[in-house]
Amino acid sequence: MADRTAPNCHLRLEWVYGYRGHQCRNNLYYTAAKEIVYFVAGVGVVYNTREHKQKFYLGHNDDIISLALHPERVLVATGQVGKEPYICVWDSYTVQTVSILKDVHTHGIACLAFDLEGQCLVSVGLDSKNTICVWDWRRGKVLAAAPGHTDRIFDISWDLYQPSKLVSCGVKHIKFWSLCGNALTPKRGVFGKTGDLQTILCLACAKDEVTYSGALNGDIYVWKGINLMRTVQGAHGSGIFSMNACEEGFATGGRDGCVRLWDLNFKPITVIDLRETDQGYKGLSVRSVCWRGDHILVGTQDSEIFEVVVHDRNKPFLIMQGHCEGELWALALHPTKPLAMTGSDDRSVRIWSLIDHALIARCNMEEPIRCAAVSTDGIHLALGMKDGSFTVLRVRDMTEVVHIKDRKEAIHELKYSPDGAHLAVGSNDNSVDIYGVVQRYKKVGECIGSSSFITHMDWSTDSKYLQTNDGSGRRLFYRMPSGKEVTNREELKLVQWASWTCVLGPEVNGIWPKYSDINDINSVDANYNNQVLVTADDYGLVKLLRYPCVKKGAKFKKYLGHSAHITNARWSHDYQWVITIGGADHSVFQWKFVPERKSKEALHIAPQETLADSNSEESDSDQSDVPEMDSEIEQETQLTYRRQVYKEDLPQLKEQCKEKHRATAMKKRERAPGSGVKLHFIHGYRGYDCRSNLFYTQTGEIVYHVAAVGVVYNRQQNTQRFYMGHDDDILCLAIHPLKDFVATGQVGRDSSIHIWDTETLKPMSVLKGFHQLGVCALDFSADGKRLASVGLDDNHTIVLWDWRKGEKLSAMRGSKDKIFVVKINPYLPDKLITAGVKHMKFWHKAGGGLIGRKGNMGKTETMMCAVYGWSEEMVFSGTCTGDICIWRDMFLMKTVKAHDGPVFSMHALEKGFVTGGKDGIVALWDDTFERCLKTYAIKRAVLAPGSKGLLLEDNPSIRAISLGHGHILVGTKNGEILEVDKSGPITLLVQGHMEGEVWGLATHPHLPLCATVSDDKTLRIWDLSPSHCMLAVRKLRKGGRCCCFSPDGKALAVGLNDGSFLIVNADTLEDLVSFHHRKDIISDIRFSPGAGKYLAVASGDSFVDIYNVMSSKRVGVCKGCLNYITHLDWDKRGKLLQVNTGAKEQFFFEAPRGKRQTIPATEVEKIDWSTWTCVLGTSVEGIWPVISEVTEVTAACLSNDRKVLATGDDLGYVKLFRYPVKGKYAKFKRYVAHSTHVTNVRWTHDDSLLVSVGGGDTCLMIWAHEPEGHREFKQCDSEESDIESEDDGGYDSDVTRENEINYTIKALSTNMRPMTGVKPHLQLKEPSVDERPPVSRALPQPEKLQTNNVGKKKRPIEDLVLELVFGYRGNDCRNNVHYLNEGSDIIYHTASVGIVLNLTTSCQSFYVEHSDDILCLTINQHPKFPNVVATGQVATSPSIHVWDAMTKQTLSVLRCFHSGGVCSVSFSATGKLLLSVGLDPEHTVTIWKWQEGAKVASRIGHTQRIFVAEFRPDSDTHFVSVGIKHVRFWTLAGRALLSKKGVLSSIEDARMQTMLSVAFGANNLTFTGTISGDVCVWKEHILVRIVAKAHTGPVFTMYTTLRDGLIVTGGKERPSKEGGALKLWDQELKRCRAFRLETGQIIDCVRSVCRGKGKILVGTRNAEIIEVGEKNAACNILVNGHMDGPIWGLGTHPSRDVFLSAAEDGTVRLWDIPEKKMLNKVNLGHPACTISYSPEGDMVAIGMKNGEFIILLVASLKIWGKKRDRRSAIQDIRFSPSSRYLAVGSTECAVDFYDLTLGPQLNRINCCRDIPSFVMQMDFSADSTYVQISTGAYKRLVYEVPSGKQVTEQTHIDRITWATWTSVLGDEVIGIWSRNTDKADVTCACVSHSGLNIVTGDDFGMVKLFDFPCPEKFAKHKRFLGHSAHLTNVRFTNGDRFVVSAGGDDRSLFVWRCVHAPH
Repeated sequence: MADRTAPNCHLRLEWVYGYRGHQCRNNLYYTAAKEIVYFVAGVGVVYNTREHKQKFYLGHNDDIISLALHPERVLVATGQVGKEPYICVWDSYTVQTVSILKDVHTHGIACLAFDLEGQCLVSVGLDSKNTICVWDWRRGKVLAAAPGHTDRIFDISWDLYQPSKLVSCGVKHIKFWSLCGNALTPKRGVFGKTGDLQTILCLACAKDEVTYSGALNGDIYVWKGINLMRTVQGAHGSGIFSMNACEEGFATGGRDGCVRLWDLNFKPITVIDLRETDQGYKGLSVRSVCWRGDHILVGTQDSEIFEVVVHDRNKPFLIMQGHCEGELWALALHPTKPLAMTGSDDRSVRIWSLIDHALIARCNMEEPIRCAAVSTDGIHLALGMKDGSFTVLRVRDMTEVVHIKDRKEAIHELKYSPDGAHLAVGSNDNSVDIYGVVQRYKKVGECIGSSSFITHMDWSTDSKYLQTNDGSGRRLFYRMPSGKEVTNREELKLVQWASWTCVLGPEVNGIWPKYSDINDINSVDANYNNQVLVTADDYGLVKLLRYPCVKKGAKFKKYLGHSAHITNARWSHDYQWVITIGGADHSVFQWKFVPERKSKEALHIAPQETLADSNSEESDSDQSDVPEMDSEIEQETQLTYRRQVYKEDLPQLKEQCKEKHRATAMKKRERAPGSGVKLHFIHGYRGYDCRSNLFYTQTGEIVYHVAAVGVVYNRQQNTQRFYMGHDDDILCLAIHPLKDFVATGQVGRDSSIHIWDTETLKPMSVLKGFHQLGVCALDFSADGKRLASVGLDDNHTIVLWDWRKGEKLSAMRGSKDKIFVVKINPYLPDKLITAGVKHMKFWHKAGGGLIGRKGNMGKTETMMCAVYGWSEEMVFSGTCTGDICIWRDMFLMKTVKAHDGPVFSMHALEKGFVTGGKDGIVALWDDTFERCLKTYAIKRAVLAPGSKGLLLEDNPSIRAISLGHGHILVGTKNGEILEVDKSGPITLLVQGHMEGEVWGLATHPHLPLCATVSDDKTLRIWDLSPSHCMLAVRKLRKGGRCCCFSPDGKALAVGLNDGSFLIVNADTLEDLVSFHHRKDIISDIRFSPGAGKYLAVASGDSFVDIYNVMSSKRVGVCKGCLNYITHLDWDKRGKLLQVNTGAKEQFFFEAPRGKRQTIPATEVEKIDWSTWTCVLGTSVEGIWPVISEVTEVTAACLSNDRKVLATGDDLGYVKLFRYPVKGKYAKFKRYVAHSTHVTNVRWTHDDSLLVSVGGGDTCLMIWAHEPEGHREFKQCDSEESDIESEDDGGYDSDVTRENEINYTIKALSTNMRPMTGVKPHLQLKEPSVDERPPVSRALPQPEKLQTNNVGKKKRPIEDLVLELVFGYRGNDCRNNVHYLNEGSDIIYHTASVGIVLNLTTSCQSFYVEHSDDILCLTINQHPKFPNVVATGQVATSPSIHVWDAMTKQTLSVLRCFHSGGVCSVSFSATGKLLLSVGLDPEHTVTIWKWQEGAKVASRIGHTQRIFVAEFRPDSDTHFVSVGIKHVRFWTLAGRALLSKKGVLSSIEDARMQTMLSVAFGANNLTFTGTISGDVCVWKEHILVRIVAKAHTGPVFTMYTTLRDGLIVTGGKERPSKEGGALKLWDQELKRCRAFRLETGQIIDCVRSVCRGKGKILVGTRNAEIIEVGEKNAACNILVNGHMDGPIWGLGTHPSRDVFLSAAEDGTVRLWDIPEKKMLNKVNLGHPACTISYSPEGDMVAIGMKNGEFIILLVASLKIWGKKRDRRSAIQDIRFSPSSRYLAVGSTECAVDFYDLTLGPQLNRINCCRDIPSFVMQMDFSADSTYVQISTGAYKRLVYEVPSGKQVTEQTHIDRITWATWTSVLGDEVIGIWSRNTDKADVTCACVSHSGLNIVTGDDFGMVKLFDFPCPEKFAKHKRFLGHSAHLTNVRFTNGDRFVVSAGGDDRSLFVWRCVHAPH
């Protein structure tokens, strides 16, 4: 039989011809060793020009397209294309990988750059967003990532003179980036007027913020900061592709073929035109330049590399060349010389010397070349062309012999016959033509059998036959030279083929995979001498197989290098080399062939490192040489551990189901029972599918796992303690080297690993997010800092963790086959091994990845266990055949036979090893496995008398071994844990059932015993008293599912799975009697109560048989059930049976005959049942959960005192209910310990214990019952029930608003006013009738606007600076006012501005970096971080800014995934961590290391709104979140967030209310303020008392004072003698003192409190900030603002710096700018819409929302007059400049005129009609005779005053001079409308008094400054941010000193100082 292994010889890459110049740039550099580094195809090349040698880096698996050189010039980073592309950082000297960066980019990595120190690497992806990513490359960690640009990015560079600044450029853009925290923030380069906006191709940074960049048109653009400073025109004739900076200056290279050198100031030094040199040619294009000293490297588009010496620049050396762009298909090797000929679509044919590694001849043809052949004498070279012709050249001088064109389609293959007489030419016309060589290539024959194009041909050695392959996969034979097809296969039997290059035929079957019909192998060539075959395929793989290979799917060795398809592969004439050519990468690879005898010697050379193994992957041939798999291992490899429902999915399922059940949930639900249970003891150990999961701890206890529980067993006291942090099966366990911590991994959709302390049983860290389905192997490193884990996903991913930090260090796909064990090298923690099915792999860490190599072991064995030996390279592994393999490095040194059957476990000792196997033998070995020192057989005979049970069988399969304390600890497959004394005796410590489900469970009627029966075919009796042991066991013929003690406890009935049952003696377990009447499983069995006269036996075939126990006869059968029977119960009299079936039916039968009875539900409850184990009926209705669609309640049992019902379900929960459980969805206590289904639960006879068995987890768990009175506050983690009660403690409008508010995102805002019509910038202008003649004799045009500062020189305004903000966001934000600097400053926020107010000078300073509204603010209280503030904002992907309050410097920006916004932030005790909560639907909770910008952990918070989350003031790991019906206590463990719901049940009738605020006390106390005004006090997570009505309304805010622990609370309440909305409490919240806020409000509502030295700072809902003295309770109002918005009205005083504002809150307020404060406020009682001063400033007119208007006298604030002629809102109100008229515009589409000289009765004298829509703004003309009106239909109209006639003539309108201009409409201001106002509008405008500028406000919240007039569309402007969405009004103050803008959404007034242009 042919040898099916891979061949023993191999290939080594020796040379690559080519350089990738196409579609890549800047990819050619000198290394520190003066070697040249570049790439081609998928290979990084390091070329030493002096020695003419190449080294290769082969770590990529697809085309490399980018390269960067580390500043020290030894390390290189390369990026590749592909679906999951990665970056490799490698050493150019050793060509070994240093780091792998993966899992961020898709499609490919377009650019790379190192920073100046070389610590960080930046990469740009090819995805649609062109993602930019900054890496800490040594750790493989992403520091920041951001979308780069919508279009391609071509180059990126670090600013070498400023840290953390970068520049990127590309299609039509250049961006300047700054890196802060985890955020990359871009600023676009401003091209301005200096240069055209165009594509920038390359860049280089210089000092002083100067950046040089090369543009597409050949100019160099010079940038200073973000502005274009100057251009160097025509630096190149066309696009500048490459720019390289060095010490001397800059080198640039362009498409024009020139290289230019510039000095450091970018003055030209010299130019080198490569087109003009000897080697040059027209069309040469430079893609890469590198300048070092006097050498310049140049890479060209056509794959050449030139080296230019500067002083001899006319003679560049051509040091590398390759084919140019276009596919490369043609390859032929010279028959007698070491020459290769290639021809390509670039139309060149080239001859390469394989000895000199050089191009020796080149000739250009007319057509693209597709194939080539050399005649047998080596004289002629034939080339087949793409157009169907072929040409023959003389090899000597490349002159043409003939050119023949007989075909239309491409010639794909041609070959000379071995005798040299004929040339066969195969074309895509499906035919082969035969030409006679000596007859000057006359056509002599034609083969036309194929129906598809010809792909391969071979001649026979005697030149008489030709075989062909075609595209349809047929193989045909022809007689030569005639071309007649051979149909009789007999005559071919003896034909010898001269060459074998065909892909079809029996000799090469093995090149194809077993079950596929793909045709992706392009080329084959056989080496007859060495009997090997080389193949080349579409995936870039070169494979070496044995020849012939007859069976499909032969084994191979594979070599990567080419990236995509390889078009051809050929052996050289003497078989020394293989040449392969790449289609798309048009490169030529030369591989050295290393035959077998040589490869033996080469073993000591480390194999060339590649990511894909050079040793073949499993190919699929029927492996005759692999032994049968052991049954046990077979079973284990097939376990998938998949779940129908994962616990992670439950919250979601619950939510879905809750919707359906809202109605029932409103009803009163049964409360949870008073008593609880606590896990006491577990009988069981998981040995059947896990290994090496049993250890001694530091203190000599034993730790192991079973079901979902980690168990710590004390063997002296025979007690157990439990780690209950998992919620599904634990599959593996590893112990820390110090033996105090343990790591356990579980099953789960996103499965977690917990590291926990065996003493305290507390989790130290939880690792999640990388393993799907489950974790199957773990190992700690020797220093205990690292942990390796292996997942159950298809790739068996390996992850290396820094477990304390919870950080993933590296990850890699492990293997397709199951991995059983992972071990970290104890000497070198960067190395590890994995072993498993058919493999052993050796790994080492490289950055974020791992590089693995298979162990060389000849045939592949399955490994079950492995350990490291006494030195770093020694590894010992145990195989499935019983051998121990001994490895050095990755080579197998020898094998030793150790066991019969698999070696499942081994353990390394100081001086030797211990192994255990399936044969049940423990063996001790010396340190080299030379001698076996001692063996112990696990047998019953040697069981010591103190054992806690019985051995089920001799020599059980050993699955775990551990040593310590003078003993060997052994775990067996049968679920036993044994301790072997070194001298021989064995003690059994713990045992449980073996594999198979456990269902049967019965407790003894009066003794503490129970019986179980399982599918493992055993019946067992367990002692429940403190001795906790198995008393008896008996094997059964079949597995069983049920059992029952007789009422006297003497007999035990057991139902088996084959339909039989037996009754045995309960002490001896010997048979008394047995029956076999049914075929299906016996599902339940019960003795009747009392004397136990009858036995009821229920079966799966839906009958219940009743037997008379005394007479042993069947006396009745209960018929009528339609489905299998699940549960049975007798009544007390023994007369009635209750039956449940699988179809959820409930039946009653009478004993003994079995007659069916119908009993109404009300009666059922009255019947006295002897037991209750049924799950149906009204009395247990509440036990079915909301999600009963996906889970069954499998078992129930009522306690003997009939108070508590215990249930077990499919999700592994044991629950306790108060009996009877009436009404749906009762509340319960719930316990997790079992992993999947709980199959049965039973109370013991005295209710002191509850026992449960868990189906597949094989456990018997014993729970201690803790009755009601006996209540330690160690509450079980019983979650309260599934549906929260709807009642949440009341309603409050403020809370509801805050919960339901939809924060507008500015960029998405829409128009505020209900506008209609076409926007001004989209309207078409009608040309006016008489276009004025160019030189008009008419009068000069009057001024548009009357100007007030006549006489002074007019100066335009250049800029606005934010001076003052009046406003504070208190109505929907909380906890956002704080003291700074010992109380001398305060900090708060409004709109998107953070404000710091100095209380002595009342000066404000601003933080304005947020792009949208700030929602939360907190300060860092740690002394190390003084004045550090964090603020979070609204946005689709919002950011949190951490900044210095004094300098306003941004310290860190955290981009987060809280879509919608960040609603709460809090610093930890050390100040290093920041906690944030999102407004996203999941209300995500995230923890950050804010200084690094690193996200530590994130978790879904709650389904409803979370209002506040705060760290405990003394902790970095504990915090509390509160929200709608929610309080949760969180712990940060590593990178995981664990949380507990608050438990209320300890206080009678406590309900979960909506919680609004949180404060903290000593000893783990937490206080939460509720919506009802109560404060809840929690100890850990348990409610201990309630401070009733701490406030009368909601408690919105609480503050914990760090220095003395006093607590301040703020709420909503009416001020009264004893109460107030502000209270100061002692540390326990027992005594308090109330303060009254003297605000004059009916109800005070406090939203924020903070306590300083003797002062309390209060922020209110009414936008006031008040300082209250603690001693004298004096109130000082520091900040005022409008409490409700929008602020529509704004009026500035004609001569003083004061202004008025009028808002929806019904107040008019007077503000003083120089004094920086509110002077006065008037309550109008109705929302106000507009306000205006009279020209003298003595009167004020106010327009109201209800249609009324009021005129006040300024001096006395008395009402002069008021009138209401309209029913809807007054939008604008104006005095005429003459003070005579008042114009009032309203939403009723009208403007009314009033004559003020007629006195205060205000009779309307006229109105303007025919206004198409509501009025927005009005302006009078300077002479008071006209008014202009802007309307909601985007129309501007002019009317006469006071007649109200419309003026329509445009020329007339153009002559009017206006007194003011506030209109947003009109030709003069068309330029203020921007392009992106399709959904939003410009809402307000105001022209300056000088008439030179106009400021506008819009729906995006921007204030913009334009020149006036601005009649051109999209005029240039400056914009000023700060407001929220929707500006309502904007005005200049007198003398244009300030601009005041009023906010809609933010209820704030901004005052901007105007900066005037100098004279």
